[in-house]
Amino acid sequence: MILANTIILLNRLYLILSVFGILSLGACKQDDSYAYDIEDIVGNSSDISIKILSLGDSYTKGESVCNTCGFPFQLKNQLYNTIENVSIVELEVIAETGWTTANLLSAIESQHPADNFDLVTLLIGVNNQYQGLPFSQYEIQFPQLVDEALQRANNRADKVVVLSIPDYAYTPFGQSTSDPSEISDEIDAYNDFARSYAIQRNITFLDITDITRMGLDEPTLVASDGLHPSEQAYTRFIERLLPIALEKIE
Repeated sequence: MILANTIILLNRLYLILSVFGILSLGACKQDDSYAYDIEDIVGNSSDISIKILSLGDSYTKGESVCNTCGFPFQLKNQLYNTIENVSIVELEVIAETGWTTANLLSAIESQHPADNFDLVTLLIGVNNQYQGLPFSQYEIQFPQLVDEALQRANNRADKVVVLSIPDYAYTPFGQSTSDPSEISDEIDAYNDFARSYAIQRNITFLDITDITRMGLDEPTLVASDGLHPSEQAYTRFIERLLPIALEKIE
Protein backbone atom coordinates (compact mmCIF):
# COMPACT_ATOMS: atom_id res chain seq x y z
CA MET A 1 0.00 0.00 0.00
CA ILE A 2 2.80 2.33 0.93
CA LEU A 3 4.64 1.46 -2.30
CA ALA A 4 1.55 2.15 -4.38
CA ASN A 5 1.03 5.56 -2.75
CA THR A 6 4.69 6.42 -3.36
CA ILE A 7 4.39 5.56 -7.03
CA ILE A 8 1.27 7.70 -7.36
CA LEU A 9 3.05 10.67 -5.72
CA LEU A 10 6.08 10.29 -7.97
CA ASN A 11 3.90 10.20 -11.07
CA ARG A 12 2.10 13.35 -10.00
CA LEU A 13 5.43 15.09 -9.30
CA TYR A 14 6.77 14.07 -12.72
CA LEU A 15 3.59 15.36 -14.36
CA ILE A 16 3.86 18.72 -12.56
CA LEU A 17 7.54 19.13 -13.47
CA SER A 18 6.83 18.19 -17.07
CA VAL A 19 4.02 20.70 -17.35
CA PHE A 20 6.13 23.51 -15.92
CA GLY A 21 9.02 22.48 -18.10
CA ILE A 22 6.83 22.62 -21.18
CA LEU A 23 5.33 25.94 -20.16
CA SER A 24 8.76 27.36 -19.42
CA LEU A 25 10.13 26.22 -22.74
CA GLY A 26 7.10 27.62 -24.53
CA ALA A 27 7.58 30.98 -22.82
CA CYS A 28 11.13 31.16 -24.06
CA LYS A 29 10.04 30.53 -27.62
CA GLN A 30 6.96 32.73 -27.67
CA ASP A 31 8.59 36.22 -27.87
CA ASP A 32 12.13 37.12 -28.84
CA SER A 33 11.40 40.81 -29.35
CA TYR A 34 13.67 41.62 -26.41
CA ALA A 35 16.64 39.69 -27.74
CA TYR A 36 19.69 41.83 -28.56
CA ASP A 37 22.83 41.23 -30.49
CA ILE A 38 25.83 41.78 -28.23
CA GLU A 39 27.08 44.46 -30.66
CA ASP A 40 23.95 46.48 -29.93
CA ILE A 41 25.09 46.71 -26.33
CA VAL A 42 28.89 47.02 -26.49
CA GLY A 43 29.26 48.42 -29.99
CA ASN A 44 30.98 47.03 -33.03
CA SER A 45 34.22 45.40 -31.93
CA SER A 46 35.88 46.64 -35.11
CA ASP A 47 35.35 50.30 -34.19
CA ILE A 48 38.69 52.06 -33.66
CA SER A 49 39.83 55.25 -32.01
CA ILE A 50 42.86 57.31 -33.03
CA LYS A 51 44.94 59.71 -30.96
CA ILE A 52 47.05 62.41 -32.61
CA LEU A 53 49.51 64.82 -31.01
CA SER A 54 50.79 67.82 -32.97
CA LEU A 55 53.76 69.76 -31.61
CA GLY A 56 54.97 73.06 -33.00
CA ASP A 57 54.43 76.79 -33.37
CA SER A 58 52.11 79.04 -35.38
CA TYR A 59 52.33 76.74 -38.40
CA THR A 60 50.85 73.92 -36.31
CA LYS A 61 48.40 76.11 -34.40
CA GLY A 62 47.08 77.53 -37.67
CA GLU A 63 47.65 81.25 -37.14
CA SER A 64 45.34 83.55 -39.16
CA VAL A 65 43.09 80.73 -40.40
CA CYS A 66 39.89 79.32 -38.90
CA ASN A 67 40.03 77.07 -35.86
CA THR A 68 39.66 73.93 -37.95
CA CYS A 69 41.69 75.03 -40.97
CA GLY A 70 45.23 74.25 -39.78
CA PHE A 71 46.85 71.05 -40.97
CA PRO A 72 46.34 69.02 -37.73
CA PHE A 73 42.62 69.74 -37.78
CA GLN A 74 42.29 69.01 -41.48
CA LEU A 75 44.14 65.75 -40.89
CA LYS A 76 41.71 64.82 -38.13
CA ASN A 77 38.72 65.41 -40.43
CA GLN A 78 40.30 63.48 -43.28
CA LEU A 79 40.96 60.49 -41.05
CA TYR A 80 37.30 60.50 -40.03
CA ASN A 81 36.30 60.52 -43.70
CA THR A 82 38.83 57.97 -44.89
CA ILE A 83 39.10 55.20 -42.29
CA GLU A 84 36.14 52.84 -41.99
CA ASN A 85 34.79 52.06 -38.52
CA VAL A 86 36.66 54.91 -36.87
CA SER A 87 34.69 55.86 -33.77
CA ILE A 88 36.71 58.87 -32.61
CA VAL A 89 39.79 60.85 -33.57
CA GLU A 90 41.31 62.68 -30.62
CA LEU A 91 43.60 65.59 -31.43
CA GLU A 92 45.86 67.33 -28.94
CA VAL A 93 47.79 70.38 -30.13
CA ILE A 94 50.70 71.85 -28.18
CA ALA A 95 51.64 74.87 -30.26
CA GLU A 96 51.59 78.66 -30.03
CA THR A 97 52.55 81.53 -32.29
CA GLY A 98 56.11 82.67 -31.66
CA TRP A 99 57.30 79.51 -29.97
CA THR A 100 60.93 78.50 -30.36
CA THR A 101 62.36 75.05 -29.64
CA ALA A 102 62.91 76.16 -26.03
CA ASN A 103 59.30 77.30 -25.65
CA LEU A 104 57.98 74.03 -27.01
CA LEU A 105 60.18 71.97 -24.67
CA SER A 106 58.89 73.95 -21.69
CA ALA A 107 55.27 73.51 -22.79
CA ILE A 108 55.63 69.75 -23.15
CA GLU A 109 57.19 69.54 -19.71
CA SER A 110 54.37 71.53 -18.13
CA GLN A 111 51.48 69.91 -20.00
CA HIS A 112 52.61 66.30 -19.65
CA PRO A 113 50.95 64.78 -22.73
CA ALA A 114 50.30 61.04 -22.65
CA ASP A 115 52.63 58.47 -24.17
CA ASN A 116 50.13 56.42 -26.18
CA PHE A 117 49.48 58.52 -29.29
CA ASP A 118 48.99 56.74 -32.62
CA LEU A 119 50.62 59.60 -34.51
CA VAL A 120 52.84 62.52 -33.46
CA THR A 121 53.78 65.40 -35.74
CA LEU A 122 56.60 67.86 -35.08
CA LEU A 123 57.15 71.16 -36.92
CA ILE A 124 59.41 73.67 -35.19
CA GLY A 125 62.27 76.09 -35.84
CA VAL A 126 61.05 79.11 -37.77
CA ASN A 127 61.06 81.34 -34.69
CA ASN A 128 64.61 80.29 -33.85
CA GLN A 129 65.54 81.56 -37.28
CA TYR A 130 63.35 84.66 -37.15
CA GLN A 131 64.61 85.72 -33.73
CA GLY A 132 68.22 85.25 -34.81
CA LEU A 133 68.97 82.64 -32.16
CA PRO A 134 72.22 80.66 -32.46
CA PHE A 135 71.84 77.73 -34.80
CA SER A 136 73.62 75.64 -32.18
CA GLN A 137 70.52 75.98 -29.98
CA TYR A 138 68.44 74.23 -32.62
CA GLU A 139 71.10 71.54 -33.01
CA ILE A 140 70.74 70.79 -29.29
CA GLN A 141 67.03 71.24 -28.73
CA PHE A 142 65.57 69.75 -31.90
CA PRO A 143 66.91 66.27 -31.00
CA GLN A 144 65.43 66.74 -27.53
CA LEU A 145 62.06 67.47 -29.11
CA VAL A 146 62.37 64.39 -31.29
CA ASP A 147 62.95 62.37 -28.12
CA GLU A 148 59.81 63.92 -26.64
CA ALA A 149 57.82 63.06 -29.76
CA LEU A 150 59.06 59.48 -29.65
CA GLN A 151 58.15 59.16 -25.99
CA ARG A 152 54.60 60.36 -26.71
CA ALA A 153 54.34 57.76 -29.49
CA ASN A 154 55.24 54.96 -27.08
CA ASN A 155 58.83 55.06 -28.38
CA ARG A 156 57.81 53.98 -31.86
CA ALA A 157 59.69 55.85 -34.57
CA ASP A 158 57.17 54.65 -37.17
CA LYS A 159 54.47 56.75 -35.46
CA VAL A 160 56.32 60.09 -35.75
CA VAL A 161 56.42 62.57 -38.65
CA VAL A 162 58.69 65.62 -38.80
CA LEU A 163 57.46 68.34 -41.15
CA SER A 164 59.82 70.81 -42.79
CA ILE A 165 59.71 74.51 -41.91
CA PRO A 166 57.71 76.69 -44.35
CA ASP A 167 59.57 79.51 -46.07
CA TYR A 168 58.02 82.87 -45.19
CA ALA A 169 60.36 84.66 -47.62
CA TYR A 170 57.71 83.92 -50.26
CA THR A 171 55.06 86.03 -48.54
CA PRO A 172 54.37 89.77 -48.60
CA PHE A 173 55.88 90.00 -45.12
CA GLY A 174 59.02 88.18 -46.18
CA GLN A 175 59.40 90.31 -49.26
CA SER A 176 59.34 93.42 -47.09
CA THR A 177 62.50 92.33 -45.24
CA SER A 178 65.97 93.50 -46.22
CA ASP A 179 67.08 90.17 -47.72
CA PRO A 180 64.42 87.52 -48.46
CA SER A 181 67.02 85.21 -49.99
CA GLU A 182 68.86 85.08 -46.68
CA ILE A 183 65.67 83.87 -45.00
CA SER A 184 65.43 81.04 -47.51
CA ASP A 185 69.08 80.08 -47.07
CA GLU A 186 68.74 79.92 -43.30
CA ILE A 187 65.50 77.93 -43.43
CA ASP A 188 67.22 75.49 -45.79
CA ALA A 189 69.94 75.02 -43.16
CA TYR A 190 67.36 74.30 -40.47
CA ASN A 191 65.50 71.87 -42.68
CA ASP A 192 68.68 70.10 -43.79
CA PHE A 193 69.58 69.48 -40.16
CA ALA A 194 66.08 68.29 -39.27
CA ARG A 195 65.92 66.00 -42.32
CA SER A 196 69.32 64.46 -41.60
CA TYR A 197 68.52 63.89 -37.94
CA ALA A 198 65.09 62.41 -38.65
CA ILE A 199 66.56 59.96 -41.15
CA GLN A 200 69.22 59.06 -38.60
CA ARG A 201 66.45 58.17 -36.11
CA ASN A 202 64.39 56.28 -38.73
CA ILE A 203 61.66 58.92 -38.57
CA THR A 204 59.65 60.10 -41.58
CA PHE A 205 60.56 63.60 -42.77
CA LEU A 206 57.89 65.32 -44.86
CA ASP A 207 58.97 68.27 -47.02
CA ILE A 208 56.24 70.87 -47.47
CA THR A 209 58.54 73.89 -47.87
CA ASP A 210 58.22 73.88 -51.65
CA ILE A 211 54.47 74.43 -51.31
CA THR A 212 55.02 77.62 -49.35
CA ARG A 213 57.55 78.79 -51.93
CA MET A 214 54.67 79.12 -54.38
CA GLY A 215 53.22 81.92 -52.25
CA LEU A 216 54.23 84.77 -54.54
CA ASP A 217 52.95 83.08 -57.69
CA GLU A 218 49.82 81.81 -55.92
CA PRO A 219 48.74 84.43 -53.37
CA THR A 220 45.85 82.23 -52.22
CA LEU A 221 48.44 80.07 -50.46
CA VAL A 222 49.12 82.94 -48.03
CA ALA A 223 46.77 83.81 -45.16
CA SER A 224 45.19 87.24 -44.78
CA ASP A 225 48.00 88.37 -42.45
CA GLY A 226 50.45 88.20 -45.37
CA LEU A 227 52.75 85.83 -43.49
CA HIS A 228 51.29 82.44 -42.61
CA PRO A 229 50.00 79.65 -44.84
CA SER A 230 46.34 79.80 -45.81
CA GLU A 231 43.75 77.05 -45.44
CA GLN A 232 44.43 76.13 -49.07
CA ALA A 233 48.14 75.76 -48.35
CA TYR A 234 47.41 73.52 -45.38
CA THR A 235 45.14 71.43 -47.59
CA ARG A 236 48.12 70.83 -49.85
CA PHE A 237 50.15 69.80 -46.80
CA ILE A 238 47.45 67.23 -46.05
CA GLU A 239 47.55 65.84 -49.57
CA ARG A 240 51.08 64.69 -48.73
CA LEU A 241 50.60 63.93 -45.04
CA LEU A 242 47.38 61.89 -45.21
CA PRO A 243 48.82 58.85 -47.06
CA ILE A 244 51.72 58.76 -44.61
CA ALA A 245 49.38 59.05 -41.62
CA LEU A 246 47.13 56.26 -42.91
CA GLU A 247 50.08 53.96 -43.33
CA LYS A 248 51.36 54.70 -39.83
CA ILE A 249 47.98 54.37 -38.16
CA GLU A 250 46.75 51.27 -39.97
